[in-house]
Amino acid sequence: MDKFEKISTGMGEECGVFGAYDMDGGDVAPSVYYGLFALQHRGQESCGIAVTDTNGERKVRSKKGLGLVNEVFDEDSLQTLSGNLGVGHVRYSTAGGTCVENAMPLVINYVKGTLAIAHNGNLTNAVELRHELEYTGAIFQTTIDSEVIAYYIARERLHAKTAEEAVKLAMKKIRGAYALVVSSPRKLIGARDPFGLKPLCIGKRDNTYFLASESCAVAAVDGEFIRDVEPGEIVSFTKDGILSDKSMQIPAGKRARCIFEYIYFARTDSTIDGVNVYHSRITAGKALAESYPVEADLVVGVPDSGLVAAKGYSEQSGIPYGMAFHKNSYVGRTFIKPRQSQRESSVKIKLNVIEEVVKDKRIIMVDDSIVRGTTCANIIRMLKNAGAKEVHVRISSPPFLYPCYFGTDVPSNEQLIAQSHTREEIRQLIGADSLGYMKVEKLKDMVGDLGYCDACFTGCYPMEVPGRDVSHAFE
Repeated sequence: MDKFEKISTGMGEECGVFGAYDMDGGDVAPSVYYGLFALQHRGQESCGIAVTDTNGERKVRSKKGLGLVNEVFDEDSLQTLSGNLGVGHVRYSTAGGTCVENAMPLVINYVKGTLAIAHNGNLTNAVELRHELEYTGAIFQTTIDSEVIAYYIARERLHAKTAEEAVKLAMKKIRGAYALVVSSPRKLIGARDPFGLKPLCIGKRDNTYFLASESCAVAAVDGEFIRDVEPGEIVSFTKDGILSDKSMQIPAGKRARCIFEYIYFARTDSTIDGVNVYHSRITAGKALAESYPVEADLVVGVPDSGLVAAKGYSEQSGIPYGMAFHKNSYVGRTFIKPRQSQRESSVKIKLNVIEEVVKDKRIIMVDDSIVRGTTCANIIRMLKNAGAKEVHVRISSPPFLYPCYFGTDVPSNEQLIAQSHTREEIRQLIGADSLGYMKVEKLKDMVGDLGYCDACFTGCYPMEVPGRDVSHAFE
């Protein structure tokens, strides 16, 4: 038996991708490092950077490892990554296990040169594509979807005129969710799946161009946000300028951004497809206050993604907003806990209640989701142990009822508390005095006219997924 186990404290994150191309020839590794640092919330299991010099020998230098960005890289290692074109990745594993072989970017040497690829998302047809490649002689080094994508890009490049065309031909094969950042010997390429499930944006600083999962990463490197890569768009950056190919786009009415970016995944200071994440969470909190009013003394949020929704609830209800928790900033969303000592609460390692704030008060506690229910129950118990008279729970997402096939690590149906319990049963199990979930029909208020995917709540998938008939979806 292993001495340690990994404890997950909530939803599984996405991954984060970042790319940089300095047209003036300067080294981009420091910028990629800081860009990944800003995307650390999207994945804490592994990270990596791969760079090349478009003006020199075009050799790809890369480093990747398990752990946080500042654990894998230091000043010395960044100095060895010289080159003016680079891609980086932070990873949370949704397909493939946690091992250094599965860390990205993937670097592939082939007849036309070298590709480095970073991918956020999940393919729904990865298994069949993998088998197809294996039966034509491909040998896989990893267990991740991204290697399938990389193989198809490399294979198509053998007869395609450009690397961008090879990416487009590969996109015709793959299905699912993806934001891709690819470096070829002389180009930085970005691509987004036609549904727009995963975010990707463009930034610029002087004569350096950036691709990033979120706009907060562009801001972190002192760049100017230019625009989002559109769903189904392929963009490429070369010394001759920017090219865009939108031939893979689908009608706007069929696009399906992941709604959980706005509820939980994205950083509060990011803007995705024109929608500010802070504003969307304020809107969610206001909707909860309208749907589930209750008499109380204080509204509090569970750090981090529950805080802004709690502020929105407070603004709408007129009930004061307070900070009830101290969060240990040095603990990621997953951490190691000794199996021999189960008495310490996993939650208490991350959160402590500020007793002076909650004692003798009726509390409205806002959080982003309830997955299994154990974390929420622990937090409620902590609040009541600290003297809270009542704890009314408000959740800024609807109940999780269906699996996600697109890169969000929603547990299996059997582990989803809402799958097998009524709302009243969940309320009793977690020890809340009342419980209210975001109503599905209110989600659209968070993102306005954007098409979005809410399949984990409704079972209405934007595309065919394994073992499910979704022909009715998005009609």
